[in-house]
Amino acid sequence: MLRALQIVFGSLVVAFLILPIIAILPLAFTSSVFLTYPIPSYSLRWFEELVTADVWRLSIINSLIVGGGATLLSTVLGTLAALGLRGNALPLAGLLRTLFLLPMVVPAVVLGVGMQIFLVRLGLASTYPGVIIAHAVLCVPFVVVSVSAALQGIDPAVEKAAMSLGAPPITVFRRVTLPLAVPGVVSGAVFAFATSLDEVVITLFVAGPNQRTLARQMFSSIRENISPTVAAAALLLIVGTLCLAALAALLRRREKPAVA
Repeated sequence: MLRALQIVFGSLVVAFLILPIIAILPLAFTSSVFLTYPIPSYSLRWFEELVTADVWRLSIINSLIVGGGATLLSTVLGTLAALGLRGNALPLAGLLRTLFLLPMVVPAVVLGVGMQIFLVRLGLASTYPGVIIAHAVLCVPFVVVSVSAALQGIDPAVEKAAMSLGAPPITVFRRVTLPLAVPGVVSGAVFAFATSLDEVVITLFVAGPNQRTLARQMFSSIRENISPTVAAAALLLIVGTLCLAALAALLRRREKPAVA
């Protein structure tokens, strides 16, 4: 009886989360200019709009530029942070780890205002580097968590064996530690890119007209004129996010039990 209630409750939760998405996504294929049911006929005109309209095409390019830059920066910084915090060797390692995770819990509006003030002082407001830095701050915690989990699964005896054979620390890191941590690094990078791709609140604060990402363009379009193009863009974002999540899950499953 309890098992049946758990299944029913879980099914209701999944339906609550999925049904709004299922309701809006078919409208990406409507031939009408309105988001209404029933769909008069099916068409790919709104996907064509995404690649032919300058504002949508530029927003997609901006999302790839910002997402790629933020992913690269956050992956490097997050990996270095996870390595530095490994094993609680540093004083106040727990406090430092908490500080690295703060962007995950601080309200996006508060973080956006703070990043805007900070970037204005640096002269990077409304620039591509500024937006990339702001997104990287939001993405670093995901990399730290993923890489830290991978590092915790590495048997220290493997590294000690390499050092006992005369390998210097840099060689041990390059030939032993890093290859074993690669699944965590790649998984963190995947989550970082997905986070940057979906981010809109911080982008509203730090980006200018030339750095308008796809998520921000969708937000602006909803405020100005609700068009099925938004549904088409949402479908692309959802499919892209699901593909990235599947890639991360595949990488997790490929980790060997000995180092997982």
